[in-house]
Amino acid sequence: MSDTLTHNEIIKDAIPTLAGTISATIDDPDAVNFDKDDEQFLKFHGIYQQDDRDTRKEGKKWMLMVRGRIPAGVLTSAQYKVFDQLASDHGNNTLRVTTRQSIQFHGVIKSGVRQLIKEINDSLLSTLAACGDVNRNIMAPPTPAYTSAREQVFEDSKKVMEALAPQTKAYHSIWIEGVQLDLEDPENKDFVDPLYGKTYLPRKFKVGFTIPPLNDIDIFTQCLGFIAIVENDKVIGYNLTAGGGMGRSHNQQETYPRLADVIGFFKPEHIVEISQAVLTVHRDFGDRTNRKHARLKYVLEEKGVEWFRSEVEKRAGIKLDPAREVKFEKQGDLYGWHKDVNGKSFFGLFIASGRVKDADGRNLKTALRQIADRHDIEFRLSANQNLILANVDEPTRQSINEIFAANGVKTEDQATALHAAAMACPALPTCGLSLAESERYLPGLLDRIENLLTEVGLPGQEIVIRMTGCPNGCARPYMAEIGFVGRAPGTYQVWFGGNESLTRLNRVWKDKVKDPDIIDEFRPVFERFAKERGENERFGDWADRALLNEQTAAN
Repeated sequence: MSDTLTHNEIIKDAIPTLAGTISATIDDPDAVNFDKDDEQFLKFHGIYQQDDRDTRKEGKKWMLMVRGRIPAGVLTSAQYKVFDQLASDHGNNTLRVTTRQSIQFHGVIKSGVRQLIKEINDSLLSTLAACGDVNRNIMAPPTPAYTSAREQVFEDSKKVMEALAPQTKAYHSIWIEGVQLDLEDPENKDFVDPLYGKTYLPRKFKVGFTIPPLNDIDIFTQCLGFIAIVENDKVIGYNLTAGGGMGRSHNQQETYPRLADVIGFFKPEHIVEISQAVLTVHRDFGDRTNRKHARLKYVLEEKGVEWFRSEVEKRAGIKLDPAREVKFEKQGDLYGWHKDVNGKSFFGLFIASGRVKDADGRNLKTALRQIADRHDIEFRLSANQNLILANVDEPTRQSINEIFAANGVKTEDQATALHAAAMACPALPTCGLSLAESERYLPGLLDRIENLLTEVGLPGQEIVIRMTGCPNGCARPYMAEIGFVGRAPGTYQVWFGGNESLTRLNRVWKDKVKDPDIIDEFRPVFERFAKERGENERFGDWADRALLNEQTAAN
């Protein structure tokens, strides 16, 4: 393996404040875009530089994607109104709920980005560390239906978010004060983050909390995971998991999706020490010479669980106990109206691919803004790109129903089973890494698959289907019962065999399937599934048990 540091490591070392020349470029009316180094620094501030790939033939149309850092995806009505207004004022008039319980703005131009981020900060949220080689947005269960322990988990997630936040003053300088830091000032040139060090992490770091038996945040895909152990509606501790991750590259077998390992059990009062210990293991042992090999999952895979447990215990000053036994039964969100554990109501809203917009007579963006204007409730983002309206009393519930009805938004039968269980990344035209369509393409494909399932005698079947435009796995396709991963324009790699509880990776079924051939390729598979499945057996379980094992034996 090469000992040469990647370019990202070199620029982090040179400018450890992460300031770059971002502020100066924003203030330069002649600069149409940020340079390559600033493009990397921008990520630490929650920003990706992009261009409209639909119009590239006419020349690059530069724009920015900005992602909020929203701990556990919880916003007040006032905060939601800020995000809604910013999408209209500075974005493309849509909000994109992400698979990490955040909100992205698309189509932001350089002249509007500073005001957008300042107003997010004024709302007491942030974009700092929503991207970059740091801890990203921390996930936690959004659903208030099962246990009051969810509130304790939420508070613990906020503790970890604060404990893992980078301390650079560049963020406040650029976005609040509008000042370019003096990069030659010794205080800036020699800045060392107290947790991350001078060069931060080798790559991104992702943290999630979950409460069994619901695995609604894909806990085994997280770099660091906390499985709440609940007794009598109180969290008595957490099972620690580490080393999960979805990213891979086509035709590079040394890259792969990986499930996290269960490391041990600890009491809640040690959550900060454990979090920082795991993060610093990644900091100190992650690969800084090859960014495709730089995730914590490769450290776990190559050094092993016993080594990792010992290293975490040493750094945290805590001895981990054996992990408690848990069982996950399912994933997914509750749709429609339900009661929470305290007797109030909450509403689960399906949002196709997380895109909040007004379109085709369904004025979803307008409806949610009206709800936020009129009612002081919680807006909770889910890991499946949906939204929960929580802490709703009876008069507010009636008002919400009226607002939805007036704007053409269904409160019952919001989506078919196949659509309701699906996810897609944005892909084209905004993502520079995308090899194929995803968000714009998936709804039509789901309709075609539904028709095929009806044709073979399986109408209304729920199958978890996830699609990404490239192999990086932002919509976690490698956990799905059917995963589509972009290979080339109109061509997808197809993965089968995930399960309902999101505890098993799927496997490649076909390396390349072109769009016109998908239904013909799937027809004999679904015909077999209809004939061979056990009682109530899901597609992913049957495919893993029968189809893929046959394929492996044949090879």
